[in-house]
Amino acid sequence: MGRSSIPIVGILLLCCLVAVSEAGYLKYKDPKQPLNVRIKDLLKRMTLEEKIGQMAQIERTLATPDVVKKYFIGSVLSGAGSVPATKASAQVWVQMVNGFQKPALSTRLGIPMMYGADAIHGNNNVYNATIFPHNIGLGVTRDPMLVKKIGKATALEVRGTGIPYVFAPSITVCRDPRWGRCYESFSENPKIVEAMTEIIYGFQGDIPPNSKKGFPFVAGKKNVATCAEHYVGNGGTRRGVDDGNTVISWKDLRSIHMPPINDSISKGVTSIMISLASLNGTKMHANRDLITGYLKSKLKFKGFVMSNWRGIDRITSPPHSNYSYSVQAGVSAGIDMFMIVTNVTGFIDELTLQVKKGIITMRRINDAVERILRVKFIMGLFENPLADLSMASQIGSKEHRELAREAVRKSLVLLKNGKPKQKPLLPLPKKTAKILIAGSHAHNLGYQCGGWTITWQGFGGNDRTLGTTILNAVQQAVDPATKVVYNETPDAKFVKSNKFSYAIVAVGEHPYAEKHGDNLNLTIAEPGPNTINNVCDHVKCVVVLVTGRPVVIQPYLSKIDALVAAWLPGTEGQGVADLLFGDYGFTGKLARTWFKTVDQLPMNVGDKHYDPLFPFGFGLTTEPTKYFT
Repeated sequence: MGRSSIPIVGILLLCCLVAVSEAGYLKYKDPKQPLNVRIKDLLKRMTLEEKIGQMAQIERTLATPDVVKKYFIGSVLSGAGSVPATKASAQVWVQMVNGFQKPALSTRLGIPMMYGADAIHGNNNVYNATIFPHNIGLGVTRDPMLVKKIGKATALEVRGTGIPYVFAPSITVCRDPRWGRCYESFSENPKIVEAMTEIIYGFQGDIPPNSKKGFPFVAGKKNVATCAEHYVGNGGTRRGVDDGNTVISWKDLRSIHMPPINDSISKGVTSIMISLASLNGTKMHANRDLITGYLKSKLKFKGFVMSNWRGIDRITSPPHSNYSYSVQAGVSAGIDMFMIVTNVTGFIDELTLQVKKGIITMRRINDAVERILRVKFIMGLFENPLADLSMASQIGSKEHRELAREAVRKSLVLLKNGKPKQKPLLPLPKKTAKILIAGSHAHNLGYQCGGWTITWQGFGGNDRTLGTTILNAVQQAVDPATKVVYNETPDAKFVKSNKFSYAIVAVGEHPYAEKHGDNLNLTIAEPGPNTINNVCDHVKCVVVLVTGRPVVIQPYLSKIDALVAAWLPGTEGQGVADLLFGDYGFTGKLARTWFKTVDQLPMNVGDKHYDPLFPFGFGLTTEPTKYFT
């Protein structure tokens, strides 16, 4: 008995050493382990509280280090215009992101937080970022490779502020320009929108050839995870009402609104955001058939499903009137991560209670958390959780601004060039006596960029970020001997008395976003019409429309010599001047039908009673001119 005790003690000691060794080794922290092994290892270690925390994405104004740590928060976001400081530098952004990340890493399991922000047309919350043309202009280019380059440039500028996840791209097919989000859509034609999902490769990097369809992918630290918006059909609501109801057959839904979703999944998109609208009377946030049944089961999407801003609150009418039901409906439908913008504990406490009561199953919770963890591992967040300033110089870089300038050139559409029996007005001569630059949008960077720029609704003026207005661009483009006169709202007497060689009139819509842009009239903002009349009645004029969609132009068309649709070109106004003065030729073709009157709407290419002012695909061309001075 005494002799045999020695080996028994040795065995016990060996077992203890093995146990200690296994406790010190965490498979989920080992990048050499297969992805599924890491996910399963971490998932089995997590408590219910830690899992539900991963499902919460909270607005930065609600986030503190204590909140992130106490509730195991999985994600923090900057809503539109939600910034750490006015005109914040890259350093301030990075410090803020890391200020939320460090408490997440200090929790028991050290699961990194994922910071997200809008990147609708560039890193649009950030001072001095390159603001690219909105998607309505990019659809005009018919150039997926250009859009991919824009995605890559935007990813670098977003990473420059320490952010690894963006709410972009918008892959909605807008079927009615009265909708306030129509400019976020590449086209009314699903084939163009489908082609432009190439931007996902720019954001996330090229997917490996052997990757499984539906499997999310992010190439590395120079790329960002994306969130395709919005699933599904919100571009087809009745009368273009934001968050309204889309009445559509299953056949038309699949042929019009689903193709860009399918393409995004095949390109490895990491997350998909649910639409705030209803589909045939059912709120998409509560549509289990389309989220779990179709998106996850049929299409085999393996990323995570993201709710929209107060999305589950708006399942009920009025919003938040039955929050318990909203949480149950949203989670049961298959949403994995929830955007929380008012009350952190309200969502967490309610979901925890429903799981403990058996209303929500642990299987559903595990599915959500598994998907979120999969994306975090794929992003490399566990290996590189903290942001740095290594890409701060990418913000507003010369290379990116030149890319944006190219995008502007390719996105403009020449709708008219000369009156009947007269020579074309464009390209304009750079050397002439005196020219007039007029209109509310000629020298207004905020108007030029539109909504989702610095703030949610955009801004007016030139003091909120950096860029080149149309006036600035014209002044740089013309011959030094040409006198440029700027008068925002000239009266007829002023125009007649000055003997201008020609005039450039830039007018359009004031900035808006989402429901604030819903518009049944689609008229040019005042005093735009008066400016057109006062100028174009008395001098040869080119009218540049700065708008988020086609607008009513027919009443003024006969008096206008040349008409250009510039859409919302962003910060690089030089691209407009490049075409007006012939350094490059016009090549853009309409990606949206231009109506005669709003009574025709909705009207899209292929409709039986298609009678547009300018049809889908229309666009005059010009040849570049070499100037010698």
